[in-house]
Amino acid sequence: MKIIDRYILKAHVGSFLFAFVTIIFVLILQFFATFADRFMGKGIGFTAMVELILLQSAWMVGLAAPMAVLVSVVMAFGSLTTTSEMTVFRASGISLYRLMMPVLLAGLLLSLFVERFNNVVLPEANYYAKSLMVDIARSKPAFGLAENAFSTLVDGYSIFVRSTDEHSKELRGIVIYDASRSDYKTMVTAEKGTIDFSGDDHYLVMTLFNGEIHQVRQPDHKSYRNMSFQKHRFVFESSGFGFSRSSESRMRSGDGELSAKELITIGDEFRKRIAASEKRIQMPLETLGERMAESSSVRAKGGMITAKMANKTRAEAAGYVDRQLARLDGELKNIEANRNMYNRYMAAYHKKYALSLACFVFVLVGAPLGVLARRGGFGVGAAISLFLFVLYWMLMISGEKIAERGILDPMISMWLANAVMATVGISLMASLNGSVFNTSR
Repeated sequence: MKIIDRYILKAHVGSFLFAFVTIIFVLILQFFATFADRFMGKGIGFTAMVELILLQSAWMVGLAAPMAVLVSVVMAFGSLTTTSEMTVFRASGISLYRLMMPVLLAGLLLSLFVERFNNVVLPEANYYAKSLMVDIARSKPAFGLAENAFSTLVDGYSIFVRSTDEHSKELRGIVIYDASRSDYKTMVTAEKGTIDFSGDDHYLVMTLFNGEIHQVRQPDHKSYRNMSFQKHRFVFESSGFGFSRSSESRMRSGDGELSAKELITIGDEFRKRIAASEKRIQMPLETLGERMAESSSVRAKGGMITAKMANKTRAEAAGYVDRQLARLDGELKNIEANRNMYNRYMAAYHKKYALSLACFVFVLVGAPLGVLARRGGFGVGAAISLFLFVLYWMLMISGEKIAERGILDPMISMWLANAVMATVGISLMASLNGSVFNTSR
């Protein structure tokens, strides 16, 4: 049996490596095609471009490994069926379960490796990739402005540019939303403009031509101002905008830059905030109950309450109730916001492990499908694998959205895709092994 195990594993290694390299190559090409127009002609060094592509390819490894497993398993078992080797194994009394055993163990080991990669390497790679992107955008302001999309080049501002001219460095169709102030919301529009640094590199200057400024006072929206201009200058602080590596000092942001341990820590903090808000909601209710009990006690003892005292008491009670309702509304909003953040980080936590275990789950699905396909070859294996992986990814993304909206517990929603695929694989194995294979061994 050891010889058969080695033979089956050997049949998987070549197709796995080929599929893995192919998927990584396609994903890199897709990434480069998406950002090529932002790299070309922006004066970005070749070394920085290569480093950025290598760092961005880290997330592709966690995605490509499960898919490569699915491709290799479908191809290998399909090839064994086509060459009648599966018939020989059946005649020898070897069940499909036994033939899958070495592949399942290999899939489990690969899942452990991907889990370590997702928790150790990937957060660091994402962190440095984003830091490099920020540094490039800061050294080349036009790089941080995507055409026909809002960009957050400067904190507190959303900048939309319809088109850019690489030669004249002119921007056209500019819209700026200024959310840097809490008392005013400002929108600026301009036909064209330019963006550059001041002479001392301390400020980022955007010069706008032929536009309007719309300003609304918050939160009552009662004050509105509209001003037209032929030339207007926006000046932003540019501290750190030079092309210097800020990776060592930049704070981590987003769940993609955090390990599972860090995600759990943040999740616990949001859960504590929710518990504290719930406790603050309960306290006024208890205080109100005590006051009502005291008033009832006074009446029960025959205490005299004049009309003036009664009116004063009612006014105080009404004011107290209004204040507590406003406070209650604020606490409920805090609970909702904290719960949404908790669900988001917990979904990211479970996603790291669910996506890692997909290497093992896809063995359960791929083996019976490879036997049913009865044809070897990369084309058939890739087509079946692509369909299943798209289905798996749709379930994973849907589970993530469901978890973030609080419709379902993050653990259940993020493991749903694995559960569905495992159920399909086990059902296919049971039916296939019972009808085709001799299970005596």
